[in-house]
Amino acid sequence: MRTVNKVILIGNITRDPVVKTTESNKKVTLFTIATNRYYKTTEGEQKSESEFHNCVAWGNLAE
Repeated sequence: MRTVNKVILIGNITRDPVVKTTESNKKVTLFTIATNRYYKTTEGEQKSESEFHNCVAWGNLAE
């Protein structure tokens, strides 16, 4: 069974997206988004962590 998941990431694109075309002439775009998470430790110290998300867009979204 095919399902669709929707994810919303708010962050920064870390480099220029790469657009490719498949053998069946469909567009694919590859890009990376960096997001930051801010939190306090048990001692009350402010911390932040960056995470990098590799993303792929197909078809109309890729164009």
